[in-house]
Amino acid sequence: MSDGRPRRQAALRAVMTAHGVDGLLVSGAANLRYLTGFSGSAGHLLMTAQRAVLVTDFRYEVQGPADVGSAAEIRIERSNLWAGLRAAMATSQIERLGIDKARVTLADQEELRQAKGVGLVPLSGLVEPLRAAKDAGELLAIKAAAELAAAALAATIDFIRPGRTELQVAALLESNLRQRGSEWHPFQSIVASGPRSALPHARSTERAIEAGDLLVMDFGAQVDGYCSDITRTFVVGARADDRQRTTYEVVRQAQARARSGLKAGLTGREGDSLARDVINRAGMGPAFGHSLGHGLGLEVHESPRLSQTSETPLPAGAVVTVEPGVYFEGWGGVRIEDDVVLLADRAECLSDGLTDLMELV
Repeated sequence: MSDGRPRRQAALRAVMTAHGVDGLLVSGAANLRYLTGFSGSAGHLLMTAQRAVLVTDFRYEVQGPADVGSAAEIRIERSNLWAGLRAAMATSQIERLGIDKARVTLADQEELRQAKGVGLVPLSGLVEPLRAAKDAGELLAIKAAAELAAAALAATIDFIRPGRTELQVAALLESNLRQRGSEWHPFQSIVASGPRSALPHARSTERAIEAGDLLVMDFGAQVDGYCSDITRTFVVGARADDRQRTTYEVVRQAQARARSGLKAGLTGREGDSLARDVINRAGMGPAFGHSLGHGLGLEVHESPRLSQTSETPLPAGAVVTVEPGVYFEGWGGVRIEDDVVLLADRAECLSDGLTDLMELV
């Protein structure tokens, strides 16, 4: 697989030129990994027309060069990363330094203003849009993460029964993820049962699952830094009743319509409406309070967005979640989520797409 980092850095330099800056401070672990391969937790990346300089600390004296290779110069700073960054700036002839106004704090700006002759230019979203369209290597990593997540769930299902607590199920699921090679959990796994399944971002608790409960499980894996994000909803310890079956089928049909209709070039709003229209026609519109999905990659939430307010066209190669859900306080909720890559004429599912109702009896 070819190394995408030179292409990514070249694309960023073109964006820098368009914004009239001759230097850029790149912030955020995912952005650093995207541009250089660096997987550490502390670092600053200085980008200019000719250089990419990664400033990090002694913890990454060995790991940094192994991660980055020839993609950037490595500067190990043993006392103050900002001092190391200013030293790199002093040898780079920078007059206008772009900074990410969403990530660079006022305290950070005070450090940067100590660099003589450098003006700070607040910008936003220079790297993140570049990350939206995935290359072949990124797609392979996300697909591997989705397959790993499916295998972990399959190894957990037999354990799920009335009397198990949400935390017990979450613990086994997360253990199965790690045992199968997940580097970490992209987010805190959700295992929510009974009335608590109506909480879209519930925290798993000591609540014991009861016979007849809806059980929502939202989880993911991480491979080579890239995330998957899957949600499945079950009925535990009994056959589904009429309301559960009807509600589940509405959400399943909404998700199926979105998966079959999504493609590059639609706006985020148009993508969202594919599922929302189905749920609205079923009279459950007010119960679908969140957006249809979000971008997925080095972060579990990134560009683009599938929402009612997004008029931005969806780029080819973007990986997005498709996760309609409905939630009724005091009764429960249903959410179904898969990960897809957007192509010119369709969406291709990277996760297993197994969305038929499962009754764990």
